Amino acid sequence: MKSGKHPEYNETTIYCACGAVYRTRSTKENLKIGICAACHPFFTGEQKFIDTAGRVEKFSRRYGSVHATRATAPRAAHTAASSKKKR
Repeated sequence: MKSGKHPEYNETTIYCACGAVYRTRSTKENLKIGICAACHPFFTGEQKFIDTAGRVEKFSRRYGSVHATRATAPRAAHTAASSKKKR
């Protein structure tokens, strides 16, 4: 085996912005992170819900009166001209 191929794997400390400290092993030393399992909203249950109902109501007010229209049948002159081109 070649020596010096793998990086050094040392004990390190991970510091979160919320103040939580984790000790682990890594190739980097003293990592600083912005969010961790102790302060992440998914894990703490303090999720902020976006006002989707308000967005739907706003969309309905803006586009509720507009109805989808079906495409009209092609005109006879247009279909006759296109059939001549195919020959």
